[in-house]
Amino acid sequence: GSGLALKSDMLGKMSKLEVHHIFPKARLYDQGYSRREVNALANFCFLTKDTNLDIRDRPPEEYFPEVEARHPGALASQWIPLDPCLWTVDRYEDFLSARQELLAKELNRRMADLLHGDTRWLGASAAKPEGQDSHVAATIEGGEEAQLKALNDWMAEQGLRRGELDYDFSNAETGEQRAVFDLAWPDGIQVRLTQPVAVLLNEEMDVLNVANEGGYRYFTDIEEFRRYVRVEIQGEDLSDPVAAALANAPVDDEPVTPGEAEAIAEGKRDVAAGRVISEAELRERLGL
Repeated sequence: GSGLALKSDMLGKMSKLEVHHIFPKARLYDQGYSRREVNALANFCFLTKDTNLDIRDRPPEEYFPEVEARHPGALASQWIPLDPCLWTVDRYEDFLSARQELLAKELNRRMADLLHGDTRWLGASAAKPEGQDSHVAATIEGGEEAQLKALNDWMAEQGLRRGELDYDFSNAETGEQRAVFDLAWPDGIQVRLTQPVAVLLNEEMDVLNVANEGGYRYFTDIEEFRRYVRVEIQGEDLSDPVAAALANAPVDDEPVTPGEAEAIAEGKRDVAAGRVISEAELRERLGL
């Protein structure tokens, strides 16, 4: 932290406010945490771009003491639990619970001010859905995490680069953080040979516009993205029924049987040889 009061109109591109993961995403993913847990509300704070770049991917146990030594009270101003034992990745869930409590208390205090002391309704609490951890209740996920991970695995199987999950997109000229893309290839799938690409699932139009303005080709449907990779990156002709069937085959976690593997291999040989087969023969090969 710089010790300055945070304002949205601070001067200079390095003073632009950015959303910062308190515990770095990469370290949490390495520990097996899900995307939902990594993006829990209590793992976010606001920092200037300059401070964000200075911290980079260091853990809180390393940079929190530096911040507090330079600017006493800075951690408390961001509702950070002050117990150093909670600053290690193995206590991440405890940190989230403690910070969520601090954030809730501050929110209630501010609501009480707005209500001029009439706080009767603040005593009621909504029931938490059964089986749902409180520190991840504020995140929105659904099945996106599994879909994006499966897509990245599929890219690797094709011999192509994996994309960057939760990519922080910033304006190159101003340094302003514009959006977080679900999955992105900022340098293109083929580095500097193809345009930047992003997969954006269930995003608002504002995020799609940001991607478009940033020169990204974006996809809101995973199957459309896979088709793009097949046709425009790998140069496949999906007018051939074998190639089309292979490209449109659903991604799942079931192991491929020996018979399926042979059918797929034979189909690829037909595609390579330029041979077109009938739909009936294709269905017979695949056991459909």
